[in-house]
Amino acid sequence: MALKCGIVGLPNVGKSTLFNALTSAKALAANYPFATKEPNIGMITVPDERLDKLSELVNPQKVQPTNIEIVDIAGLIKGASQGEGLGNQFLANIREVDAIVHVVRCFVNDNVVHVDGNVDPARDKDIIDTELILKDIETLEKRLDKHKKGAKGGDKVEARKVEICEALMAHLSDSKPARAFNQEDEVISELLLDMYLLTNKPILYVCNVDESSVVSGNEMTEAFKVLIADEGAEILLISAAIEADIAELDTAEERMEFVKEMGLEEPGVNRVIQSCYKLLKLETYFTAGEKEVRAWTIKVGTKAPGAAGVIHTDFEKGFIRAEVIAYNDFVTLGSEAAVKEAGKMKVEGKEYVVQDGDVMHFRFNV
Repeated sequence: MALKCGIVGLPNVGKSTLFNALTSAKALAANYPFATKEPNIGMITVPDERLDKLSELVNPQKVQPTNIEIVDIAGLIKGASQGEGLGNQFLANIREVDAIVHVVRCFVNDNVVHVDGNVDPARDKDIIDTELILKDIETLEKRLDKHKKGAKGGDKVEARKVEICEALMAHLSDSKPARAFNQEDEVISELLLDMYLLTNKPILYVCNVDESSVVSGNEMTEAFKVLIADEGAEILLISAAIEADIAELDTAEERMEFVKEMGLEEPGVNRVIQSCYKLLKLETYFTAGEKEVRAWTIKVGTKAPGAAGVIHTDFEKGFIRAEVIAYNDFVTLGSEAAVKEAGKMKVEGKEYVVQDGDVMHFRFNV
């Protein structure tokens, strides 16, 4: 699946350190601005306890988790919309991703320089928001001109779109992102999607904190929560430095021992990955057999033939039916045979909407 998240932020806020921990890659993480010039791209495994449980029950030859793509994008500075720094490159890269992970620095350390001289999460967010909004205003101006021309002939649909664009222009000009614009109206939501506005992309905020603040946060993270309250966005507290240390450990047992010592339940990167997955509106179904237990990624709302097509296009073309077991039934009863005996396996057709966690077999003919 081609959907991907992009990690953004000002230079030197911990983006590349987080990217390295997420992907176990080695993107350059350095104590100076613009250490990332070209976007780093990595595939990250999606942690899922359900896959582990199914594997315990089935004992397959192979276990295959699902993954998503993540991009570490060059740091942005004030004036990016006018081409300052790596602005044009940044804006082009961010346009290509489907969702945004915005890393904000919420720790003070004199040994780690800040591009603007001091740590101020609200200012840092405002810099990036402003540059993206300015670019969106450029896009909106062109679209507004188009709809005004269309409305001259008395076209009511075009006139309605002019109203929406003018209201959105006022909203953006008030330094508010498009995602915070009222989109309950279907015409509005479709128009915004069609414009591919940068500030309409779903967003996750990651506050990069020091070790002492990773559990309960600090004054900066509390103020930041208030700042983003009207966006309806999720916020995570992560120490990129701790995550980097965890990623360096060799075994899962060592990593979990370190995590427990830090007072955490799981590595922070797990929460980031799971949140990215939800942000992209993805869910998982499973196939489970002696040869392989595997997780497959689909968009929320995918019907059975589309889910089959993720495995192979022939499965979708020749789809006949799907045999479906709810995850909870599989785990409770302990095996596919026991599920069948209990009458819990369902046979579904082309209109079945796959549910997160379904264990599926597809029947097809080509």
